[in-house]
Amino acid sequence: MASVPPGTRQRCALCQVEIQGLVGGLEQVHFSQGQPSTRSKLYARVCQYLRTDEQKGQCLNQDPSLRGETQPGDAYMEPPVADLGAMGA
Repeated sequence: MASVPPGTRQRCALCQVEIQGLVGGLEQVHFSQGQPSTRSKLYARVCQYLRTDEQKGQCLNQDPSLRGETQPGDAYMEPPVADLGAMGA
C-alpha cells in the first residue's frame, strides 16, 4: 500500500482509523480518541494483532517501510506491579 497523497485521508476498513497525507510525504493517524499520531503507534496498538491473511490484506498499515520502527511510547505501557501480599494474609 502506497503512502496517502497529501490533502487526502484513507480509512481502514478493519479498525476505522484514518490516515491523513500531509505535505512532504508525512502522514498523521487519526484514532477515534486522542491526539493524531503515527503509523508506528497504530501498528504497535492495533495492526500487529491481525491474524489472518485476509485481515492483513485489508489493513492499511502492513508495509514496514511506511510505518517505520516502533518508538518508545507507541505500545501501551504495562501496568505497575501491585503488591497484594499484606491483603491476602
